[in-house]
Amino acid sequence: MIDLSSLGLTSDMQAMLMDSLYMFINLFVELTILFLAISYLVSVINQKLPADKIQALLGGKKGRGYITAAGLGAITPFCSCSTIPMLIGLLKARAGFGPTITFLFTSPLLNPIVIALFVPILGFKITLLYASLALVVSVLAGVLLQSLGFDRFIKQEMLLPSTKASSCAGSDYSASTKKTSIWQTAWKETWPLFLSMLPYMIIAMMIGSLVHGFVPAEFFSQVANADNPAAVPTAALIGIPLYIRVSTLLPLVGSFLAKGVSIGAVMALVIGSGGASLPELILLKRLFHWPMLVAFLMVIFSMAVFAGFTFNILFA
Repeated sequence: MIDLSSLGLTSDMQAMLMDSLYMFINLFVELTILFLAISYLVSVINQKLPADKIQALLGGKKGRGYITAAGLGAITPFCSCSTIPMLIGLLKARAGFGPTITFLFTSPLLNPIVIALFVPILGFKITLLYASLALVVSVLAGVLLQSLGFDRFIKQEMLLPSTKASSCAGSDYSASTKKTSIWQTAWKETWPLFLSMLPYMIIAMMIGSLVHGFVPAEFFSQVANADNPAAVPTAALIGIPLYIRVSTLLPLVGSFLAKGVSIGAVMALVIGSGGASLPELILLKRLFHWPMLVAFLMVIFSMAVFAGFTFNILFA
């Protein structure tokens, strides 16, 4: 461990600072690899799969598109930040806005790792109710935001294809060259996209790392205690700015419950921190204008609070 005593920091402050530093390094490596890999894969799929096919599968005019998007979110093991490159790919492919937003909500909350951890920790009944609430609210939110025309708040410049990539893909080569050009085109789309998002990613990861290192679990146990009538909305508000994977948070559930935190407050924290985070908002600001970001936060907060009170009524 690096010695920071010369800076006049206490041992606890040094530990929290080092925890934040290690978290930043881990996040930077992990999200960089995920962003490049997912963006590259999505670009290849967009080239191989006709746009009309994607629009048919994920169209916003038929209910099937929302179910498909929710299913796609449920099988992709992404956290709130690593969902972004997939989101960009769906928007570029002109998938329906409502289904795309449904995917944005469901991917971090319903991925297979989360569900696999929920069952042994909280039991089948709680897992089923959690999954049902997250699914229903995500689909309804997608339908509502599309019907209200929130697609107008997409920053269209982010969806424009690279000029170089387009000319490369449209060139008349031999069959083998065409096959190679698909991979080259994918990289020429992926790398500029990554560079454009990199400053936002660094800021997001710095904030997420600092919050991770300097906000102790005991703080949540104190402010979201079952004796606090506002514990559920408080837990949701605490969770939303934090960058904590649901899979990381679930093992702490037993400790929170033992310290007197209600099941509703725990679920509000799980949904708030898993469904949104300050780092994710920084990345989403690159894609959407403020009204869409506000709507996104309102959906996550409402889902967390509704689920929290529901769990308190049924399982308290």
